[in-house]
Amino acid sequence: MDKFESIRAFTQVVEEGSFAAAARKMQLSRSAVNKLVINLENQLRVQLLYRTTRQVTPTDTGRAFYERCIDILGSLEEAELAVSQEHSEPKGTLKINAPMSFGASCLGSKIAEFMSRYTEIKIILTLEDRFVDPISEGYDLVIRIGTPQESPSLVAHHITKFPRVICAAPNYLKAREIPSKPSELKNHSCLHYGYMTTGCQWELINNNIVERVFIDGIFYSNNGEVLKDAAVAGLGIVLLPLFIVENELESGVLQVILSDYHPPELTLCVIYPVNRHLSTKVQLFTQFLQESFA
Repeated sequence: MDKFESIRAFTQVVEEGSFAAAARKMQLSRSAVNKLVINLENQLRVQLLYRTTRQVTPTDTGRAFYERCIDILGSLEEAELAVSQEHSEPKGTLKINAPMSFGASCLGSKIAEFMSRYTEIKIILTLEDRFVDPISEGYDLVIRIGTPQESPSLVAHHITKFPRVICAAPNYLKAREIPSKPSELKNHSCLHYGYMTTGCQWELINNNIVERVFIDGIFYSNNGEVLKDAAVAGLGIVLLPLFIVENELESGVLQVILSDYHPPELTLCVIYPVNRHLSTKVQLFTQFLQESFA
């Protein structure tokens, strides 16, 4: 048996989480994929996978071997592309994960533009706000807003920064005294993004001086769109990225307060497994985002 085919089968099983899904991806039978992986384990004389009726997961040895394998396969793919006439027209599938609000607000039109430029690339986009590990969950790249944790197995590119604003609905502000300084926020109902690392406090900057204000969070959510809707309904004061509330501010249904105080900007990052640094598709999409949000 071709060892590279066995390695490909093994990496597909790890990324898909099952033999059946890997078989569909490789357009082989389930038994053929299983035979390829068993042959690889026999050659290496180690167990690479834990198999149960519900799922398949790599052993510790299997996880370490998987990370080496995807590096090798990525290099092999690039070597093949380098000597192929198709190098000028990249093709294949790009699996992307991005935050819900950012993806819905900003990413759809960008992906459409990217796909019109590279017509042979297919994209699978998943939107969710939880932490996503691109290696264990099989994504080519992950888009996140915030400072990523450093990892030797991941590469992070900073794309741009997003300003944030503090705002509320005019009817809420009419019923309450508009705060003129951050310390007065403690007397107001605040809508809090649940995943903020600062906990129940907001950081505000004025003349390079940082103030940390503990707020009374009456409503918590890990989704900015939900918090925006609550603010529009007059539930309280919210701190959100400008791209989420820009239309509401322009129409007047939300109003900026404490305009002299600026929350720290958020960083938009692209994160991908270190072996994907040779992937033409990943590099093209990363460069495209850098150009689009420059």
